[in-house]
Amino acid sequence: MSVPTAALDPSVCAPLPVLGQNVTVPLVTGGEVTYAALDYAASAPALQRVWDDVAAYAPYYGSVHRGAGYLSQLSTDLFENSRRTVAEFLGCRAEDQVVFTRSTTDSLNLLASALPADCQVFVYETEHHASLLPWRDARVTYLDAPRTPAQAVETLERALADRDPYGPALVCVTGASNVTGELWPVRELAAAAHAHGARIVLDAAQLAPHHPVDIAELDVDWVAFSGHKLYAPFGSGVLAGRADWLRAAEPYLAGGGASRTVARRADGGVDVDWHTTAARHEAGSPNVIGVYSIASACKALTEAGFEGLVAREQELVSRVREGLAEVPEVRVLSLFGDDAPRVGVISFVVRGWNSSHFAAALSAEYGIGVRDGLFCAHPLVRTLLGSDPQDPGECGAPEAEPGESSLNAIRVSFGAGTPDEHIDRFLRAVSELVREGARWSYRTEDGRCVPDRGEAARL
Repeated sequence: MSVPTAALDPSVCAPLPVLGQNVTVPLVTGGEVTYAALDYAASAPALQRVWDDVAAYAPYYGSVHRGAGYLSQLSTDLFENSRRTVAEFLGCRAEDQVVFTRSTTDSLNLLASALPADCQVFVYETEHHASLLPWRDARVTYLDAPRTPAQAVETLERALADRDPYGPALVCVTGASNVTGELWPVRELAAAAHAHGARIVLDAAQLAPHHPVDIAELDVDWVAFSGHKLYAPFGSGVLAGRADWLRAAEPYLAGGGASRTVARRADGGVDVDWHTTAARHEAGSPNVIGVYSIASACKALTEAGFEGLVAREQELVSRVREGLAEVPEVRVLSLFGDDAPRVGVISFVVRGWNSSHFAAALSAEYGIGVRDGLFCAHPLVRTLLGSDPQDPGECGAPEAEPGESSLNAIRVSFGAGTPDEHIDRFLRAVSELVREGARWSYRTEDGRCVPDRGEAARL
């Protein structure tokens, strides 16, 4: 297989500096190599800009909303300014709230806790489990995987037309698949939802790091995403959007910060007046550094120019897809077809290979980090692989010994910090492994395929 080596168009952005870009890792075959981080869809490396901003703030860290001291006041200002930065990054409407959470999963569970009584939720089987599973106290309608964007809209319209038109309803949909990277027709789905009196929440975990997200333009009611996928560490997330359901719901967590006043009653009980702002669902001491890191990442991506970042990533997507297409044994997974627009997330299987074995060889022999498994989207991956939805399998765990078939796939993902060399090395490695086989023996240990240190290499 020939690997494209031509330089990218100089008019697009260069890779953004990220932490770990010079980290070296040992190879099982001997020597070391610079680590190629190609698992952005799980957690993207932190931008150097974000790390520098956090390091500059760290000596001034203080508790927020509670202290009269200078550092507490400074930290409070930083925390609330971060809220405004995120709102601007997402194109929030004037009346929208930005609530800080731990992650996309936490954000969607928060929204699930705020659903009105008897709310009906519509969610595609193609969703990440963070979007698929939180709605346990609602009436849920699961929609079959569509095979075109138009079919996605038609499926939703039919389902909404059959519902009770007088009760509350919510549609939950991803912006970009964490398995295939394909972009979903969010604006059209939002229009369909609103035409039938329903609301819509956008899971932007995979969209926001790769593409601008504008709540007002997309006309969605809420957006959820995670900082650790947006080049920001420290375990924070965002739920942004309409305030009415959030104000009407009991606080997601009961405690300090969510309460405005608390008083004992004569009968011995307690009366609580809860906040109506975002603080209502931010009880406890917030993750100030995590929140600030999200705001820093939002600024960094905006200042770098999202148009240029998107253009560069699309060139990388084309190079990966073209390179994989030259290996007949490789099958790229897709819902909407080869021409569907997508972000830098591509999953595939290799004929004759257990996916976990292939991923282990990429790591041990080439220093390339990808992901294998079902990617916390079990129904979708099984649909794409043509297996029965009831087939067993665990996210990220191999189901067969090296060399045996499996129900898992391999996912390569990249973004604003990915250098050309990492893509070139990945494509070269795929070609060599398929053509020549692994150079080392592997075995399954604690649910993972790992190099067998007790056996001689096949060099």
